[in-house]
Amino acid sequence: MAFRLRLAPEHTNINFFAYQWPMLIGSCIMMLASIALWAVMGLNFGIDFQGGTTIRTESNQPVDVAAYRQALTGLELGDVAITEVFDPTFAEDQFVAQVRIAAQDGAEAVTPETIAQVEAALQGVDPSITFPSVESVGPKVSGELIWSAVLAVLGASGAILVYIWLRFEWQYAVGAVAALVHDIILTIGVFALFQIKFDLAIVAALLTILGYSINDTVVIFDRLRENLIKYKTMPLRDVMNLSANETLSRTLMTTGTTLIALIAMLIFGGDVIRGFVFAITFGIVIGTYSSVYMAKNLVLMIGLDRTEKPKTGTPDDFANIDA
Repeated sequence: MAFRLRLAPEHTNINFFAYQWPMLIGSCIMMLASIALWAVMGLNFGIDFQGGTTIRTESNQPVDVAAYRQALTGLELGDVAITEVFDPTFAEDQFVAQVRIAAQDGAEAVTPETIAQVEAALQGVDPSITFPSVESVGPKVSGELIWSAVLAVLGASGAILVYIWLRFEWQYAVGAVAALVHDIILTIGVFALFQIKFDLAIVAALLTILGYSINDTVVIFDRLRENLIKYKTMPLRDVMNLSANETLSRTLMTTGTTLIALIAMLIFGGDVIRGFVFAITFGIVIGTYSSVYMAKNLVLMIGLDRTEKPKTGTPDDFANIDA
């Protein structure tokens, strides 16, 4: 008989509603605290949202990002991002990088004196380096990026709401989206509390959290719908508990294996991606919690219509769509 790894017993009987109200109240308190932290402390915006200057470099020597960063450390530039640029049209001895420096003290761009210091420091690392272009991004463009990020998150949430509504019923959609809002607000609250840099990479992490969390929620909802057909007379609360227990092993296995990779990246990935990985790690943990406890609990509070419906000609025909 083949060995099968299970992070939970094959048959569990956990009462996920035992602390329904304390958990709901606790989640609401954490959401309010996150909003308060966001309003009072604000977010530590990175270059994408803060504005600044981008210096493009070219050299016939390979780009050494660590050496570039070390050379700029003593200049006290604040938030600096260094990335190597790859393009198939580049010549074999053409190596390009971008040095992005955040604006400081309310200025719209880095001063010419500071740019000259940066160029001199980089030339100390690589005398052959040149600077083909210097571009500045002001607060107006940064504000547009913030608004675009908000629209991206709202648009993704709205699309998920419509999908769950068509895939199941509107009660499921409300519970799922409420759980997603819970995940996003708590994640942003943690970034405000610890003043971790918030840039476009974190927005990408938030969208990843939305997709991961809704995937776990859909698995539980799908099993719930099957069990509602199978156990027509069982109380809704008991059917929900049964469904969550039946999918618990899958939930723990998926979350556990994902966290192994994320924790490794968090420890060994370096400063460049640490904020991005931290956001996804925290979001997956809180997303698993909301999928198991928040989403279905809200559906129970709203209630479901368990009466028999005609096979055709009903608004719920979309519930039979296979996804």
